[in-house]
Amino acid sequence: MKLRVLGILSVLSVLIVIFASTALLTSASRELTQELQINRAAALNRLAQVAFDAATDGESIQLQAEMDRYSELYGEGVLIRLQQGTLRSGGLSEERAEVRDAVARAKLNLSDTTLSPIQPFGTGSEVISRSFGSASQVLGEAVLEVNLDAARQKLRERWLLVGVAAAALAAVLLLGAARVTRWVLRPVHRLNSAVTELEATGRAGQLPEDGPPELRELSRSFTRMARTVSDSIDSQRQLIADTSHQLRNPVGALRLRIDLLQLELQTAREHNAAAGVLAELERVEEILDGVLKLATAEHRAFEDSAGGLPGTPSRGLPDAIDPYPVLQEETERAGPAARRGGSSIVLEDPPDPAVHIACNAAELAQMVGELINNAIKYAAGARISVAVRVRPDAVAVEVSDDGPGLSAAERAAATSRFWRSPQHRDIRGNGLGMTIVDKLAGANGGRLLLAEASPHGLIARIEFPRAAAFHEPGALA
Repeated sequence: MKLRVLGILSVLSVLIVIFASTALLTSASRELTQELQINRAAALNRLAQVAFDAATDGESIQLQAEMDRYSELYGEGVLIRLQQGTLRSGGLSEERAEVRDAVARAKLNLSDTTLSPIQPFGTGSEVISRSFGSASQVLGEAVLEVNLDAARQKLRERWLLVGVAAAALAAVLLLGAARVTRWVLRPVHRLNSAVTELEATGRAGQLPEDGPPELRELSRSFTRMARTVSDSIDSQRQLIADTSHQLRNPVGALRLRIDLLQLELQTAREHNAAAGVLAELERVEEILDGVLKLATAEHRAFEDSAGGLPGTPSRGLPDAIDPYPVLQEETERAGPAARRGGSSIVLEDPPDPAVHIACNAAELAQMVGELINNAIKYAAGARISVAVRVRPDAVAVEVSDDGPGLSAAERAAATSRFWRSPQHRDIRGNGLGMTIVDKLAGANGGRLLLAEASPHGLIARIEFPRAAAFHEPGALA
């Protein structure tokens, strides 16, 4: 946008300079032409008067002397025709076509003292002519050569002066256009950055009020809107967290009442009904626990995503950590559950040399635990692999299985809140695990990627930038 606006203003500035320069140059040419024309017409009139006296007296010696002095002084030729002969000075001859034409017009008593507009570049001279005599008789014709070289040189000097002034004016106008463009577009760029920040983080700082009045008012309106949106998002997030937390107390009391009620039940049918109620209550507790974890993860994501561009570590992260011990701990913790589900967990060998990532260790453990639990739950009997993969510019924590996997459309929707695959409807879950992992990965400068395993299964990969680019211990050693 800046280039478009600056381009338009630059074209307008150049056109203004061109029009102004053209007007000045045309005026200068006209002024010099008129000045030269008046001067030479006066000289021609004086020579014609002397020629009239010579024609009346029949004596042309004084006329010839006057013509010679004029030609010597101005370097221009003079030709005067009298009834008794033709006088010449300065090498002007009737053999030139323009001289013959001028004499012919003067014979018809037509004076021609008009000069063509002077051009800065060119050669040659022009001639002016007039007749002289009485009111009833033409006694002769006077032709004067007008040398235009001096006037052309003076016009070229004026052109040079106008050109320098035009270049300076164009530079000033272009500088002004750049400043005006920057003044107008600076609030627009800030507004665009604020919109991007609001979209990414749910909050935006107060915009400075500068630029044109309309953009200042727009900045004020956006600041008010952003504050309202941020407050609304914070209120909604806090409401979810508070509601989930507050519901745990009545749910806990309800569980206690059900446990006491079970002590009073007698028949198997009553016990089965109570077991069903208890199962639903456990599902509610699981959902509440998942919502609390999701609220925490989203809070971390929104708080930290403003710390840098996507793919860079967010603000407030600890020093880089080695992810492999975290994977070891989570693999050991999930081992009993995997064996109960008929699955096996394999932790691959650590990379050599060890790599580091900028990530909160507790949140990395939570993410890996969620991915392993998902694999145990939804890929029963599968072989689950946990590994650290090293790439030139990234480190990936990978949990894969050889279970049924997910289709491409299902993988795209897997990080949505409460989404569950149709093939897993009969398996207990709340559909928040992948969402929590995705939010926590973003909060730590990483990203969650889901891919198809070969020949079947699912690969869940959390990619982080190499910590050496930030603050890996010993990276600068």
